[in-house]
Amino acid sequence: MTWWFGAFTVYAGVTILTGHADGTWAAWACGGYAVTTILLLVTRNWVVPLAAAAGGALIAPLLWLITRAAPTGEVVVISQSASYLLKHGTPYLPQSLLTGWESYNPYLPFMEIFGLPRSAGLGGVLGDPRIWTTLVTVAALAAAFAVVSPHPIRDCGQCRNRLLWLTTVAVVSPVIAFPLSVGVTDPPVIALTCLTLALAYRNRLVWAGLVLALACAMKTTAWAVIPVLGVMAWVRYAPRAAVRFAASAIGLTAVLAAVGAPAALASPSAVNAVKQNLIEYPLGATKYKTPAQSPLPGHLLAELGRAGHAAAVALMVVAVLAFVAWLLLRPPRDVRDVAFRLAVGYAALFTLDPSTRFGYYAYPLALLGWLALTPSDPGRPGVSWLTAALAKSRFASLRGRSAGPG
Repeated sequence: MTWWFGAFTVYAGVTILTGHADGTWAAWACGGYAVTTILLLVTRNWVVPLAAAAGGALIAPLLWLITRAAPTGEVVVISQSASYLLKHGTPYLPQSLLTGWESYNPYLPFMEIFGLPRSAGLGGVLGDPRIWTTLVTVAALAAAFAVVSPHPIRDCGQCRNRLLWLTTVAVVSPVIAFPLSVGVTDPPVIALTCLTLALAYRNRLVWAGLVLALACAMKTTAWAVIPVLGVMAWVRYAPRAAVRFAASAIGLTAVLAAVGAPAALASPSAVNAVKQNLIEYPLGATKYKTPAQSPLPGHLLAELGRAGHAAAVALMVVAVLAFVAWLLLRPPRDVRDVAFRLAVGYAALFTLDPSTRFGYYAYPLALLGWLALTPSDPGRPGVSWLTAALAKSRFASLRGRSAGPG
C-alpha cells in the first residue's frame, strides 16, 4: 500500500502541470498522497494515513472546485440537460440549440438525476451534481464490499473495520477521487458495476441485474457487462439463470430510460436529437467535437480525415467481434474472470474510439483494482492479498479485539 500511495503521489504531481480543474485537484491530492505515503512508512495504523488521503484527494479539492472554481463541462452538461428535461420531457437538445460541444449530452436519461437538485432550485454545495455523484459512488462501493464480506457486517466488528478501509482505499484512489472532484460521470457507473459483480459473486443474479440497470440507464459503457456476465451465468449455473439476469437488467433499464425521458422518442425531431447526442457525438461525427480527446490510436486515425475516421470505427467493430469470439469460445468461469474480461474489452475499445480520452481507462483500472481488493475464492470469502496484509496491521489488531466472529 505504501508503494500504491507513492505512485499516486507521483501521478498527482505530474497532473499538476495540466492546469485547470485537473491541476487544482492534483495540487491538493499530491499533498494528501504524500502525507499518506510518509505516514505509512512510520506507522502501522491505517486511520490517520487514510484520513489524510481522503481529505487531500477528495474532500478538499471537491469542495474547493465547487465553491471557488467555474463548473467543469460535465457539470454544465448535466445541469443543463436536467433543466431541459424538466421543461420538455427529454434531456437532449434539438439541432437548432446545438451551439457548441457543451450543448451535447452523451449520457442516458437516468444520469440527469444528479442535476435535478440544482434544476429544482437547490443552490450552493448541495445543488452541485458532484456532491450527489460522490455520495452514490461511496454508497455503492461500500455496499459492494459489504456483500463480499466474509461475515454479516452487523455481527462482526472486524468486518466493519475491513469495510471501512477497503471503501476508503477505493474512493481515495485517483481512479475514483480524480473524476469525482472534477465532475466526470464515470465513478457512479463504475461503483454500480462493482456492486453488480459483488451480487453475482454471491449468486444473487436477479439483484445484480437490477443494480446493473441503474448503471446502464446512466451510460452506455455499462452495457458491456450484460453479455459478459450473462454468458458466465449461462455456463456456470444454468440458461434460466442467465435469462433471469439479462431480463432484469434490460427490463429495468428500459423502464428507467422511458421514465427518465418520456418525450425522447415522441417525435421525429426528438428521435434525431437522441441520435445526434448518443451516437454521432461520441463517435466524433457531429459539427462540434468533444475537447476530451487524447492522442490514442483511434483519435490519431480520426484526425486523418473521413478515411481515417472510418478506419477507426472499423477497427472498433473488429475488436468487438474478436471480443465476442473470445467470450463464446472460452466463456468466463466465474465473476473474477468476468471482471478481467471486461477490463480487457474496455481497454481495447477506448484505445480505438475516435473520441477517446485517457480518463476512460478508469474503467479497466477500477476493475483491476476490484480484483486486487476482493476475495478470489467463494469458499474463503475473506482472503485477498490486501486483506491478508491489512489483517497484520496494528489497526486491524487493535480495532479487532472487540470484533465478533471472523
